[in-house]
Amino acid sequence: MKYLKYLRSALLVTSASICLLDTAHADDALQMQLTANKVVTNAAGEVSYSPARTAPKGAVIQYKATYSNSINKDIKDLAVTLPIPANMTFTGEASPTSAQASIDGKNYADMPLMRKVNGQLVKIPFSEYRTLRWDIKLLPANKSVVVALNTIVD
Repeated sequence: MKYLKYLRSALLVTSASICLLDTAHADDALQMQLTANKVVTNAAGEVSYSPARTAPKGAVIQYKATYSNSINKDIKDLAVTLPIPANMTFTGEASPTSAQASIDGKNYADMPLMRKVNGQLVKIPFSEYRTLRWDIKLLPANKSVVVALNTIVD
């Protein structure tokens, strides 16, 4: 579906903008694998995942990115981002929960995002979230880190 094509295109751009500090071979060091899975909860409350090729409106899709350090040197101060496709709404569920969110892809803050309306702070709706970012302080040599976010098909 369109949302999968959009996400793959956006991730190519995002992958190019990953911040790698204090590493000698940044271009070769980090590998990323993305999966999109339908999230299904059965009557007993058990959650299962199945590959998402298409999904109807209202389906929950989890985008999971595995970032692997493929060199024999630690990567320090790594920031990884996942965009939320335009035809999807973030559910508020992210893993790890330390993710920061952005409504413009430039300014990030802890969730929930807030704004001032008539002099009062109010929560920004998840439908306005466009990108999540995780700051990874250390990715050891030859290890991986997984980040994920859940969305609903609009």
